[in-house]
Amino acid sequence: MIRRTLRWTFAGGVTLALLASTTLGWAVGTRRFELQRGKDFQGGDLKGVAIDSAGQVHAGLNLGAVPLADAQSVWCALPRPDGSLLFGTGNEGKLLEVRNGSVRVAAESKALVITSMVEGWKGDVLLGTMPKGEVLRWSGGKLSSFAKLEGIDHIWSLAFDKSTQALFVATGPDGKLFRIDQSGKAQVYFDAEEQHLLSVAVASGRSGSVVYAGASDKAKLYEVRAPGRANVLYDFGRTEVRAIAVGTQGEVYAIANDIKAGGLTSSRDDDGDGAQSPPPKTSGKGVLFRFAPDGTPEELLEDSEEHYTSLAIGPKGQPYVGTGVNGRIYTVDQAHNDVLVADTEERQVSVLLFNGNQHFATSSDPAVFHPVRGIGGTDAVWTSKPLDAGLRAHFGQLSWTSSGPLELSTRTGNTQQPDDTWSAWSEPLTKPGMTQSPPARYVQIRARWSRDPQAALREVTLPFVTDNLRAVLTSLDVDRDKDERVSSGSDDIGSSGGPVSAEADPVIKLKWKVDNPDSDELRYRLQYRLLGTNEWVDVLKPGRPLTKSQYDWDTADLPEGRYQVRVQASDELSNPPDRVKRHDLTSSTIVVDNTPPALVSLEANGRRITGTATDGVGPIARIEMGVAGSGEWYPFFPRDGIYDQQREDFDVDASTFAPAGRTVIAVRVYDQANNFIVRHVTLP
Repeated sequence: MIRRTLRWTFAGGVTLALLASTTLGWAVGTRRFELQRGKDFQGGDLKGVAIDSAGQVHAGLNLGAVPLADAQSVWCALPRPDGSLLFGTGNEGKLLEVRNGSVRVAAESKALVITSMVEGWKGDVLLGTMPKGEVLRWSGGKLSSFAKLEGIDHIWSLAFDKSTQALFVATGPDGKLFRIDQSGKAQVYFDAEEQHLLSVAVASGRSGSVVYAGASDKAKLYEVRAPGRANVLYDFGRTEVRAIAVGTQGEVYAIANDIKAGGLTSSRDDDGDGAQSPPPKTSGKGVLFRFAPDGTPEELLEDSEEHYTSLAIGPKGQPYVGTGVNGRIYTVDQAHNDVLVADTEERQVSVLLFNGNQHFATSSDPAVFHPVRGIGGTDAVWTSKPLDAGLRAHFGQLSWTSSGPLELSTRTGNTQQPDDTWSAWSEPLTKPGMTQSPPARYVQIRARWSRDPQAALREVTLPFVTDNLRAVLTSLDVDRDKDERVSSGSDDIGSSGGPVSAEADPVIKLKWKVDNPDSDELRYRLQYRLLGTNEWVDVLKPGRPLTKSQYDWDTADLPEGRYQVRVQASDELSNPPDRVKRHDLTSSTIVVDNTPPALVSLEANGRRITGTATDGVGPIARIEMGVAGSGEWYPFFPRDGIYDQQREDFDVDASTFAPAGRTVIAVRVYDQANNFIVRHVTLP
């Protein structure tokens, strides 16, 4: 499976694997970039080197680059016996010829795209086109019509069967496979249920030829042994079988994709009028399968981030695939170890070919011809992707292991992608040593194979220490969601006189927020003082560090009054003493009130009840009355109509809720901390 990860190792031996695109979220002392797995080395630039999944960088394809100026996209290619190459393009369906490194337009098809090319009868070149569903023939340097398939808009792929001297054509939008003879006569060889047959290949054997066809929009691989006689060799459960190749031992390779958007990777317009150019920026998931001659399937390679756009068999029988997002070329061995053998600058590897002496790749968006110049070489270079320390960092000793001599350099900068503001590459190191690049947020590592083309690089480590940034406390509040009895002086609107929803509790729940830009582990200290005094008293017990951004403050043994709390954030747990930074924040007023109010007077005059309630901190929050023992309480306002003072007088007409005659009335008074007192008075 292809998974892209980057490993960060922290002092103390703890290792975390993070997605390569993840922003740094930890900052504890010395950290290090550790490139150990194959995917850790990907994402940068490769020149003549390959990266395998075992975590080695070694000799790989050394690609040249010849721009195909007359094309934005290349759909197919065909080597010629004279050493020249033909390319079929999108944007006006041109036939390009590359000979001795020079490029010319050999012919123009007047179609939107040339989708496929094969060598047919007498060495003539046969070309599939869209959107008119016509097979063209290029012979003697001239282009002519060979067969027009009625009702067919898309010719996706061609395959020539030398044993039966027949041309097989995969088409859409009706999912038909045609067989065409030398005279140009076409017959439907197989009619699939799917809308498109996107790929076709022929395997010739002693028992006859077998035609393999790949479908879309349901990714089924068909095995066709005779006209109308087909069975499904494999259902990939995806959206398309993009390409098929047959090995020398009769094994069949196929790439299939699960496309997220944009339809077929082969750039079919939704309205069916032809091909788009350049191909749409489709994304999806690709998979490579091998099928043994008896049909046994084996998954070789899977990529959850890119779809596959091209397939070829190498000179030693190994499969190669090209991708359609980052323009990469992979191969895979018998043990399912995948190897990134080349990483082009273009978006899509549209053609791969390894026939005889012709080894090349062609990419699209833009169109570039990449001849394989060799394997490895003394000019081979691996460059990492920019590694993000999250903050400006000082880099330590660069170390690595290798099977031969290499030269490693670094460069640094503060932009996500290297530009002119980055430092120059440092002097190369031939053995582990201190990094000479200046402090910066990003760093790249480069390795050169200047002395031993067969050397292999693995396990690159670069320690670093980032700048220490101060953590800033941004708020300190009482958690009102859990404790509504306390006013912390915030902008929230409190209430008095309403129903009591919580019991009195001496524990005040404090919480605070902190902006911690370098994600250091923080230690908090808490102190309090009574307003009107200058003495701050520690809340926490010595030797018990607080690292959570909340604390339950028990005020049961404190005198009543108005207090302030001060919290300090310190990054001392993550930094040596000379680098420690601190920040303090003081709360607004917090009321500590653990004593119930008092009724300094209470009497009944006829059916009226009068009295005075007081509280040491205040204000009085609620007065309510009811017939003793009834369980029903009725709220009343104080004499002045508002609860706003430590002392409140009241005068209540009890006849509104009490029955006539002698009655015992209960009077209950709350302060703002929900402390309460109950007294009784008897109505005559």
